[in-house]
Amino acid sequence: MSNSERIPLVMRIPPPLLFVGSFFGGVGLQRATGLTMRIVPAVRVLGIGLLSCGVLLAVYSLATFFVVRTTVVPFSAASKLVTWGPYRFTRNPMYVALILAYLGVTALASQILALVFLPIPIVILRAVVIPFEEERMRKCFGEAYQQYCSRVRRWL
Repeated sequence: MSNSERIPLVMRIPPPLLFVGSFFGGVGLQRATGLTMRIVPAVRVLGIGLLSCGVLLAVYSLATFFVVRTTVVPFSAASKLVTWGPYRFTRNPMYVALILAYLGVTALASQILALVFLPIPIVILRAVVIPFEEERMRKCFGEAYQQYCSRVRRWL
């Protein structure tokens, strides 16, 4: 493996664990500050909605990958370029799903300070994981991937 293809250390941490770690960092901060919040019904409904959307989007995204039999591991080489299903709307539906689920759990658990930590996994994804994945996709699929990128946004 050449230096240009070295896998960044942070990519050895599965993206869902980045979100889980950040969430529990927020839980710890909220406990340390003694902040307690009472959940109101509207926030509960919002939390259920966000979490449900996140779970459904994650399942749909994973199922799409399994149908075409390609990898879901961020540092593995893809065998096929997936451009249908949720990938018609965003190049990173699984990461969007993680953000939605994080927001939903945060609302349901009344852990408002967990929002302070949400930028951490997002920045890691934007700065390290996604650029690495995109470079691999460019090398693997060339012009087809470039055309896909010109049609579909990275997020939403």
